[in-house]
Amino acid sequence: MRPENKPVGQKQPSFIERARRTQIIESAIETFTELGYANTSLARIAERAGISKGVISYHFAGKAELMEQIVEQVYLEITEFVVPRTEKETTAAGALRTNIRAVAEYMRGHRAQLLALGEIFNNLRAPDGRPRYGVAFNEPIYEGREALFRRGQQNGEFRSFDPRVMSITVQAAIDDMFAYWVTYPDHDLEAHADELADLFEHAARAEPPGETANS
Repeated sequence: MRPENKPVGQKQPSFIERARRTQIIESAIETFTELGYANTSLARIAERAGISKGVISYHFAGKAELMEQIVEQVYLEITEFVVPRTEKETTAAGALRTNIRAVAEYMRGHRAQLLALGEIFNNLRAPDGRPRYGVAFNEPIYEGREALFRRGQQNGEFRSFDPRVMSITVQAAIDDMFAYWVTYPDHDLEAHADELADLFEHAARAEPPGETANS
């Protein structure tokens, strides 16, 4: 995720200001989860946080900026959780499996964040009316997994295929996994992630010498 753009020389927020922003973001996530997008207002968020609406307006220009900061914060947390685990793997296949499982592991403990992201992605619009978070928003994710697949192809772990197509397909499968889990909370998310990891590892791996897909 991109850091906030701040004018050169602008004073950095104090610890208290950062703590307040975090409190507001957490309260907003809880409010989105409970009430949904249409019923979530700055007043409702302020009520949950136990502060005045003016305090929110001091830290955020409006509801849209607050929603954007929720997305920034959650994606930063996901990155900080998933990337170190993925980078510990010495093989591309291991990194692919760990990447898929780690995303599921993070979301298992952060269901409210997932629900809030869904509300924001489905409702927030850019000035021209298009979704604020469309397909292009996933570009850094596509690029990261594409690099992983290329690495596996270069070292002989993976067969020849289009890394971008595979990357997009993996992300679509992960998104559907979470959509299903939101609808059916008792669904075994970790088992689902393991199945996806098996599926894509088998789909990507190179055939042993002398074997073909038809043999």
